Amino acid sequence: MVHILQGSIALACIFHGVVALWPIPPHMLTGITPMKLSSDFSITSALSHLPDDLAAAITDTQFRLKTDKFQRLVVGRGAADAQAVQAAAQLRTLELSLAPLAPPARPIATEATAKLHSRSESYDLFIPSNTSTARLVANSTLGLFRGLTTFGQLWYTYKSEIYILQAPVEIQDSPAFPYRGFSLDTSRNFYPVSDILRTIEAMSWVKLSILYWHVTDSQSFSLEVEAFPELAQKGAYSEDEIYSVDDVSQIVSYANSRGVDLVVELDSPGHTTGIAFGHPEHVACANKVPWSKYASEPPAGQLRIANESTLAFSKQLYDSVATSFTGTMMSSGGDEVNLACWEDDEDFVNDLTAANTTIPEALNRFIQEVQGVIKLHNKMPLIKSDMILAHNVTVTNDTVAVVWQSSSDAVSMAERGHAFIHQPSDYFYLDCGAGGWLGADIQGVSWCDPFKTWQKAYSFDPYMNLTTSQYHLVMGGQMPLWSEQSSPENLDSIVWPRLASAAEVFWTGATLPDGTPRLGANVTSGSTSFARLHELRYRLLDRGIKAIALQPHWCAVRPGACDLDA
Repeated sequence: MVHILQGSIALACIFHGVVALWPIPPHMLTGITPMKLSSDFSITSALSHLPDDLAAAITDTQFRLKTDKFQRLVVGRGAADAQAVQAAAQLRTLELSLAPLAPPARPIATEATAKLHSRSESYDLFIPSNTSTARLVANSTLGLFRGLTTFGQLWYTYKSEIYILQAPVEIQDSPAFPYRGFSLDTSRNFYPVSDILRTIEAMSWVKLSILYWHVTDSQSFSLEVEAFPELAQKGAYSEDEIYSVDDVSQIVSYANSRGVDLVVELDSPGHTTGIAFGHPEHVACANKVPWSKYASEPPAGQLRIANESTLAFSKQLYDSVATSFTGTMMSSGGDEVNLACWEDDEDFVNDLTAANTTIPEALNRFIQEVQGVIKLHNKMPLIKSDMILAHNVTVTNDTVAVVWQSSSDAVSMAERGHAFIHQPSDYFYLDCGAGGWLGADIQGVSWCDPFKTWQKAYSFDPYMNLTTSQYHLVMGGQMPLWSEQSSPENLDSIVWPRLASAAEVFWTGATLPDGTPRLGANVTSGSTSFARLHELRYRLLDRGIKAIALQPHWCAVRPGACDLDA
């Protein structure tokens, strides 16, 4: 953290008036004086070189300050503050600078795609109550970008006034974990590029750092691969539902400039029936029925991992895709492998016999070869936890596991000494609770019922049941949206504002600014985190994100009035 801001100012730890901050900084002090933006307010930079994406972020912040129309959530809304703000001092400038010992400024995109543990996102922000200049200081442009995000969240609007009520404000902020993600499945149902870009923009507002892109699966292969263009040509739902090389470049560039790294997942060797449309020779038990015997969901099919031609194809596929993504991580997936698919496939059994090998041996070799390709591109491999816990495959030392089946699996992964990210279905799955999607099953429910509320996600403890010596293995976590029952029509509403819960879990960490535990008593009271999440939700609406309501509006403007014990 930068730690160069004023420390002698008499401040009180008061949240009312700055409750819109989400995720809340772990260190924040506020005063009791109203402050408003001057009509000629500007953001200036003391940097000797201003990277283009930071300049764009400054412009965007100034634009949103002028166009945001969010009024404070109290009875009467902004009118309740009119008298207090009328004679308030005016803030004319926010000055950005790098800390004295910081390295030279690099683009946000460069900082956002550095090695995971080398990223510097901390910043210090000071807004005075009696002078005209605020200061934002960081060790990197990525830290300055995070600080600009916070600055933009602080302000309320009423008529022509843009104001805060609790100046001075002093914030020292940094994330508890470097990996704070959202996993989006665009294979079951296709999402236009515009939907992905809008989601990335909203992710940046809550300081999420990773978009984990599950881009292919058994149902479709919608990613254009330069080495195998026929995969998308034959495997996509239509020619209009393909992510072209140019689309990928646009998405990656857009994300990186907003502090979001993009991790592509090519799920394998299971969930690969989409490949069969273009290369059926590489897929065992493709579309075999009954699908329930051979796959976790229809259609069945997984790669012929014991076939040398399939292995060569897979390595070339990973190599081609890896070149399209600038980040330092890539996932080979690996979940829900079905042994019966291979055991009942005559060609695959012949492959095993010819190679004088077994399924476990072939699977182990396949994972090692694919991970080898990922590492050749200087990327850290990610893999689903069941490859390690259920199939005991050998992975490289720097492999990060995605723990997804149950939160309890984190302990098993830690006991093996593997770094991991949390994606537990019992806390984080955004698609759970919508009922079953399979036909001919009138009583059908989703396998991960019930619906995962924001409160359930917020209650997650990343260090649950771990020893202190294992804490360093936790890289962070992510919430996923599997799209069997989601599409562009409900993307915003099923994701927001619930996704913000994980953003605060992995940014703020264990302690709130007043020193109390984040998971303390009444943590989700309408006058504490619930009030802040309400404000985030209304701000998302103001910025065009169709986030669902959390309570009746009557409750939102009366923080705490709808608590169970009110």
